[in-house]
Amino acid sequence: MVQGKQRRLARIFRSDSRTVIVPMDHGVTIGPCKGIENMQTIINQLIEGKADAVLVHKGIANRVDVNGPGLIVMLSGASNLSPNPSSKVQVCSVQEAVRLGADGVSVHINVGAQDEDKMLSALGKVADECDIFGMPLLAMMYPRGPKISNEHAPDVVAHAARLGAELGADIIKTNYTGDIETFKRVVECCPVPVVIAGGPKAKTDKETLQMTVEAMKAGAAGLSIGRNVFQHEDPTSIVKALSAIVHGGASVETAQKILGGTS
Repeated sequence: MVQGKQRRLARIFRSDSRTVIVPMDHGVTIGPCKGIENMQTIINQLIEGKADAVLVHKGIANRVDVNGPGLIVMLSGASNLSPNPSSKVQVCSVQEAVRLGADGVSVHINVGAQDEDKMLSALGKVADECDIFGMPLLAMMYPRGPKISNEHAPDVVAHAARLGAELGADIIKTNYTGDIETFKRVVECCPVPVVIAGGPKAKTDKETLQMTVEAMKAGAAGLSIGRNVFQHEDPTSIVKALSAIVHGGASVETAQKILGGTS
């Protein structure tokens, strides 16, 4: 199934081995927040901006038309209404994702959380199923737990990224450490491509663009940014600006011109 996995990866990554992914699995975690009230509307905007892939839960994947970007189906979830929202459970199988025509699947692991053991067990099993079906696996590896005081600390980010790769992920999504040199170590110590998370809604576009420029200089394979894209006043243009950085090596200033401003 190696060939099948490679073919699917080619629908997530462009020929330059880089990708712009827009995750929109937030409806499970925090409900129908701004930007994802109507999923087909936002997906159409992302298609116009030429996003490389979108990431959604199975129910949305079954009800929207994704014509162009790769489709990644989220396999794990938990709502923030739960008494233990850091404990992500598996809510979809790799086989279901295959039936939906997915190009990849994703799992969410909170490294250091109380139920880390259960999440890691699920990751290992999903990785095995992905190899059977030739399905790429994106692991969202976030350092979050009582022993972690800084979720962006280079040592814990590097550990989380390596942990995901060690257990079979094909792509790692994790936090940016805040500077090029420390994130370069994260990338160099991870044997599979690393993409950066966007985190909470940024105060300015420049903040998001600057982070992307730095991450790419550090060797990142791209990004997986949700709220800073789908909650943007112009989702199509922000995707174009981010793509110019990821695929074209554009500067922050050039990307800002694509947005038509300097905010």
